[in-house]
Amino acid sequence: MRIGIVGTGAVGCACANAVVMRGSAREVVLVDRTPARARAVATDIRYGTPLFPSVEIMDGPYAALAGAGIVLVTVGVNEKTGGATDRGDPAGRLRLLDANLKIYRDVIPQIARAAPNAVILVVTDPPDPLADVARGLAGHDRVLSTGTYLDSLRFRIHLAQRLGVGPEGIEAQVIGEHGISQVFLWSSARIAGAPVTETVRRRGLSFDDFRRSLEQDVRYANITIIEGNNASQFGIGMVSARIAEIVLRDERAVLPIGSYNVHYGVTMSLPSVIGSTGVLEILEPEMSGDERLALDRGADNIKQALSRASAG
Repeated sequence: MRIGIVGTGAVGCACANAVVMRGSAREVVLVDRTPARARAVATDIRYGTPLFPSVEIMDGPYAALAGAGIVLVTVGVNEKTGGATDRGDPAGRLRLLDANLKIYRDVIPQIARAAPNAVILVVTDPPDPLADVARGLAGHDRVLSTGTYLDSLRFRIHLAQRLGVGPEGIEAQVIGEHGISQVFLWSSARIAGAPVTETVRRRGLSFDDFRRSLEQDVRYANITIIEGNNASQFGIGMVSARIAEIVLRDERAVLPIGSYNVHYGVTMSLPSVIGSTGVLEILEPEMSGDERLALDRGADNIKQALSRASAG
């Protein structure tokens, strides 16, 4: 089993490290526009591989991606460099689309030629519209975005911290765009089957205040991290490694992840069954009327961003 990672910046390195430490594949190939950097990262990580499940990590040109079951694409301008760290900016990560679209037009065709049967996982921000771009450039539908998987984990973590429980007992999802318009499914959030909304109220808390504070922390978690460490990288690295495992092992796991949705006409996240060819089935959860309207608005945001980018 081989994983390709294109881009060895902060996020690419975090992905590579997580893949090796988790034993996600037997072979990992790093590709970067600066070959010396990919070689250095591969060498650095290789020295620690005896401590983990057997894996060979190497660097190479795009041709070295041949035989990969999945390729993680992390190249591009990040939030800090691209000026997407203003909490008041309604565009959020979508501000990075124009710059990263140009990079993807160069990179994706090379990936598709080298590894025509691989699933492509878009990690670069904004991942959802870039996945739509990548689908067209690759000429196939085996394209995923990391979507709201990380946002959903953040949702669970913040609920756990505020309610004093372990996150493993919480069922809570964020769907839609990995960005400002993401949708928190409060209506179905549960702690071991008990509705979170009722748990909050039983503790004498204002649900509106609780919700507003938590959503603010989750929605802008990346900016908070960047303000202290320049890049949000480790969480997305772990998430990307887990997605790669699911694909390579054909696990049929269900999680919120981005894929092209015919109904909405764009890539966005909904709970999905994932296997060796990407998303096998999209499961639409029960939603309140407000949540469904918010999801529709999020889809429109992505469409508008793509239209503006295409026009430019």
